[in-house]
Amino acid sequence: MRTPGADIELGAGFLWSEGLLRNREDLIGITTCKDKELSPREQENVIVAQVVPDAPAVTRIMERRFTISSACGVCGSTHIGDLRERGCENVSAPGLSDNDLANLPDLMRPKQKIFDKTGGLHAAGLFDPTGKLVVVREDVGRHNAVDKVVGYALMHDLLPLAGYSLAISGRGGFEIIQKAISAGISAVVAVSAPTSLAVETAREFGLTLLGFTRNGTATKYSPAP
Repeated sequence: MRTPGADIELGAGFLWSEGLLRNREDLIGITTCKDKELSPREQENVIVAQVVPDAPAVTRIMERRFTISSACGVCGSTHIGDLRERGCENVSAPGLSDNDLANLPDLMRPKQKIFDKTGGLHAAGLFDPTGKLVVVREDVGRHNAVDKVVGYALMHDLLPLAGYSLAISGRGGFEIIQKAISAGISAVVAVSAPTSLAVETAREFGLTLLGFTRNGTATKYSPAP
């Protein structure tokens, strides 16, 4: 279940954040389904990705079947060690100060156009090391919104996102943090609370993590004080 829009980015970002691609070259092509036996709506609901024969998406032994959903909780990689096994390294320091980071959700808010209409969507916004807003994506699921942002970065050859910061409109759960680390993002700024596993993971990889961000103020959870 997802909010339609930026579906190619969603598919590409999901592949990257789940460790099913090693680099941009692993993804040969990605498009909506062209099966003529399906209705136009059904075609739009299917993304077809073509990867190289030795990509992790082909060779990795899956412990579970992947399903993109709007659900909360740990529905992706289930432990910190998996990130290390995938080759994820400690992230670099963000290009912004803590005070500047605390203002990012307010800078993202005017771009949440679908939220303005529905009041029911989450958003993820990517900011470059100077604090410039690069892209905002919305979705009923927080995880999906982040995958769309990561997919945008992948398709525009921006990965790894060293020095970049990610603002999210909701809770800073583990899955959000692991997606950010997989993309090399330096800081995550959550409007609501992080989970204890999210904090532990952020500290393990040197990710700057702020939560309870309101009106330019925030609580800093990582690095550890």
